[in-house]
Amino acid sequence: MKKAIEELEKNKKEIDEIIEKYSPKKYTSDNIVEIIGEPVYEYDLNAFNKALAEPIWDLLNRGGKRWRPSLFLMVTEALGGEVKKAKELLAIPEIVHNGTLMIDDLEDDSNLRRGKPAIHKIYGKDIAANTSNTMYYLPLNSLAKNKHLFDAKTLLDIYEVYSQEMVRLGFGQATDIYWHKHPDNAKGITEQQYLEMCYNKTGCLARMSAKLAAIISKADEETINKIGNFAGTIGVAFQIQDDILNLTATSNKGQFTKEYIGSDITEGKRTLMVIHTLNNATPEDKKRLEEILAKHTKDKQEIQEAISIIKKYGSIEYARQKAKQLMQESWKEIDGILPPSEAKEKLRSFAKYLIERDV
Repeated sequence: MKKAIEELEKNKKEIDEIIEKYSPKKYTSDNIVEIIGEPVYEYDLNAFNKALAEPIWDLLNRGGKRWRPSLFLMVTEALGGEVKKAKELLAIPEIVHNGTLMIDDLEDDSNLRRGKPAIHKIYGKDIAANTSNTMYYLPLNSLAKNKHLFDAKTLLDIYEVYSQEMVRLGFGQATDIYWHKHPDNAKGITEQQYLEMCYNKTGCLARMSAKLAAIISKADEETINKIGNFAGTIGVAFQIQDDILNLTATSNKGQFTKEYIGSDITEGKRTLMVIHTLNNATPEDKKRLEEILAKHTKDKQEIQEAISIIKKYGSIEYARQKAKQLMQESWKEIDGILPPSEAKEKLRSFAKYLIERDV
């Protein structure tokens, strides 16, 4: 785990430099032309900075693990691809990811993100909505500016994977929203449906990262699909661990503030732990947990009561074991297609870290 953390820290500075290259901290008359071209009439740079650059970097500067672009690099190395080319596209998964966080907070009307007020609480709902949408497309500028590095088929494959995964992201988010906004219609959710939602919502950007890395590395279609499935699956395992930490974290690091603990209960989220509890609880406990989730309560006593019910049926440990199982099974799919190397072992260690971390 120590090596995985060191790898993330090592990559972080370079990743942020590349992100800033394609999403500047401040728009100027020079860099704006590189991003959206010459004005037909006249740009208002102040508007661009106050309503785009500032909220984007407000969120980015709060931290985050940058694990998706790190995964991008690790897969490229493990497949023997050209890391120099891959680095120019590192901004794609990270900027999009932060865009999803921004819109997710707006949709849930969350108060906090990474220990500070959510972006829509600072800049307003309109700016948060527009900024998050812009972040879905802004990093594609990195591809447009570097298309000379890739042949026509590679470019087409990259755009195709990007569009596919972004659509799947929307379907995953739609499912998650529907479940916690309409609790009466969410009572019959199965474990498999939950895993599919995570595979689309959380897994998509990890899957995109790995697939793009494989495409750039000139991997065959089978390898692209298998490495993509591996990454998507560890994205699911990452989400399960995030859900576990939402109920159990004690580190008070990063996003895991006192206000964060139990926020999934407030939002009424159907996590794997909740689904397992509802499938195994007595009628009384099941009814009570559903009542608390439906209330979207912020009462600390009720949140703790819900967590106690979940713990009572061993659902947290069940989720831990499920995350571990998913990671191990997905690794088996790619173990045979990746040649032995230090990069391969780094990738294995990294996947393990994502499901064992405490921050």
